[in-house]
Amino acid sequence: MIRVDSATVAFSQGGGEDRIVLKELSLEVPRGQTVSIIGSNGAGKSTLLNAIAGTVPLVSGSIVVDGRDCTRDPEWARAVYLGRVRQNPLAGTAGDMTILDNLALASRKGRRRLRLAVTPSIARDLAGRVAELGMGLEDRLRENVSKLSGGQRQALTLLMAVLSRPSVLLLDEHTAALDPANADLVSALTKRFIAEYGLTALIVTHDMKRALEQAGRVVMMHEGRIVADVAGAEKERMGVPDLVDLFRQARGTDYAEDRDLLR
Repeated sequence: MIRVDSATVAFSQGGGEDRIVLKELSLEVPRGQTVSIIGSNGAGKSTLLNAIAGTVPLVSGSIVVDGRDCTRDPEWARAVYLGRVRQNPLAGTAGDMTILDNLALASRKGRRRLRLAVTPSIARDLAGRVAELGMGLEDRLRENVSKLSGGQRQALTLLMAVLSRPSVLLLDEHTAALDPANADLVSALTKRFIAEYGLTALIVTHDMKRALEQAGRVVMMHEGRIVADVAGAEKERMGVPDLVDLFRQARGTDYAEDRDLLR
């Protein structure tokens, strides 16, 4: 489903100097697999997702999604088959629009035909979908999204990301800004939607415990490269201390994020 081949991404630092963030990185993810991506700050985790989504260009290498070479496709073209949720709950919704209008736009992502945004039948269908979030938002469809809490807004963003039936879901620390209760709720919704829609998913996280629980495969990055890749029985036997040891073995240094060791 996803094939990243020798991808290199560099950002200009001014004065003719470039900082290489992804260094000839290669990754293959089969259809229907969920992959947690972990690593120290600056490892290139978010940049990898941005490269797949088309937010940042490659200096070299290629990206193929569902058999389509999308290396040179713009971000808007990839949005037809890629759903995304970012860390900031405010980033995935239009606060000055109603819940219903946000959902209607998301459900029609990629369609070119112009027509009335929300028909009564569409409104009924979307009300049913938002009711599945279990937050009572189906009774607030005419309210602006700006009135929602961070957890409600992130849950809505997640629903919007899957409504258009994408092939791939990209999640960039999408529970990191939430309190523990809402983080657990959004994580549970994530697993449910991935299973319900048969999605291939990449989930960037700093929470090593959650990384092990939410995916059948864990990829560890450091300094723009993949330094470890575990799945199957090996992954199932692992706990957070095992991941820390794996990082130490792969890079010869301790894992940089002390807060992750406490989870």
